Amino acid sequence: MDNKEIDSTSNNESWQKLSPIAVLYFIASGIKLAANNAIYLLPAIAVSYSTVQQNPKIWLPIVISVLALIIVSSWLQYAFYSFRLVNETVEIRSGVFSKTHVDLPFARIQNVTIDIPLYYRLTHTCCLQLDTAGSAKQEAKIVALPVEYAETLKTSILHKEQTPNTHSAELVDNAQIASEHPPRKDDKEQVLNQRSVSDLILHGITNNRVWIIIGALAPFYDDIANYLASFSQQLGFDYQQYFDPQSLGIWQLGLAFFSLILLATLSITVLSVLGSIVLFYNYSLAKTTDRYIRRSGLFTKQEVSMKRSRLQVIALKQDWLDVLLGRINLELKQNSSTAQNNSELQANSNRILVPSVTQKESDVIVEDAFPGNKLHKITFKEISKRFILRQFLWLIPFNLLISAITFSKSGIIGILLTQVISGLIVLLIYCRWKRWGYADDEDYIYIRKGLFGVDFYSFPKYKVQQTQFIQSRMMRRRNLATINIVMASGVLKIPFINHVDGKRILGNALYIVSKLKRSWM
Repeated sequence: MDNKEIDSTSNNESWQKLSPIAVLYFIASGIKLAANNAIYLLPAIAVSYSTVQQNPKIWLPIVISVLALIIVSSWLQYAFYSFRLVNETVEIRSGVFSKTHVDLPFARIQNVTIDIPLYYRLTHTCCLQLDTAGSAKQEAKIVALPVEYAETLKTSILHKEQTPNTHSAELVDNAQIASEHPPRKDDKEQVLNQRSVSDLILHGITNNRVWIIIGALAPFYDDIANYLASFSQQLGFDYQQYFDPQSLGIWQLGLAFFSLILLATLSITVLSVLGSIVLFYNYSLAKTTDRYIRRSGLFTKQEVSMKRSRLQVIALKQDWLDVLLGRINLELKQNSSTAQNNSELQANSNRILVPSVTQKESDVIVEDAFPGNKLHKITFKEISKRFILRQFLWLIPFNLLISAITFSKSGIIGILLTQVISGLIVLLIYCRWKRWGYADDEDYIYIRKGLFGVDFYSFPKYKVQQTQFIQSRMMRRRNLATINIVMASGVLKIPFINHVDGKRILGNALYIVSKLKRSWM
């Protein structure tokens, strides 16, 4: 589908087909789905790995069959996919055996995301994703659209949100709407933040996620070790002399293992840094009168547009390295979609992440999003120390059970090892308790939590959806309570606080909700 075809169908209700290049998107999605599901086959692959080594071509027909299935399935998806724009509504028909009809009015669209994958660059096409404020089932994705047409459609949708009483024509002519209602002068984009390559390198170092890959490779550790040993010998490096306990002292052996761990950590960090650069390259966060717009991506360029009034919670997250380096990962969260994946490496249009910002940069964004917010200077109250005692209710019997088992197997050494591990668990519980904190003022509620790192959350009271005041019999005797605050973006919990504080925070939030009656959308 080219621009000419779009213009020719913009004045009738006929269904429009995608450009044949859309097949590339469906193929890429099929390969990605197959790769994600391959992890469930790892046990079978690990068991049959020796057989595969002896007969390496055994997987060839399987791989060819899977690729053929993906190609055929992708072509069928393309053939059965059609869409139209009628009465300010996006309608999409898709599905080969299970038919799906999506009917999505402009006024219900929460976010507009434009993705330009690498394989669409030469054709100047993109993928347009439209998300609503509910389940991920209520979303639409139109692929292989000309970039200019997608931008025009995005403008029409955003304009509809600003002017909900606009008269609807029989069929939405996006170019006409955009020309009749041009953006106001105050809608001009203002850049709030940009990330340099050095900032992305820091983000990759401090937010390492490659341990997931290491876990997936666990069944193949022996084969990987043998391959690396063989490869090192071919290079003339005799690794055995560096790890021979008979010829080396304890300190030399420890140094050798430390060097090996350091090399592995460095390799993993490099991969994490590369992932950060690929995802967030050329990052910018801009704002208009009613929107935040995030743009980033090296291979796949992505633009996420979030309505500012639908912002629910601001989260400032710091891993332990972020704490040492004074960096913050700031998240702007809105209505959550229960089926969405929150992985950084996947597009998540229900939040905007600003990676590795300084405290000063974070304060600027927080103040712009929630004016009058005191997150950067509020004093937090600690939760009760009985949070620690509560954890001992399961730790003590668990410790006794494991001690009895290890004593029967290894004697005193087993008990000592169990106590060391229990001591580390106690330390983690203490760190967890120390991080917990809460505060509130006239307009906002603030929560702090974490373990080695620390996370801060802040949100306006008038956006609270539901509250829960929880007291067990033991907590009631100690005048303690746990409160849950339900937001459109998820549930926030404050455990073991003074019951007076809990009632005051929840009561004040509900009073503001009923008094102001402001829309949380």
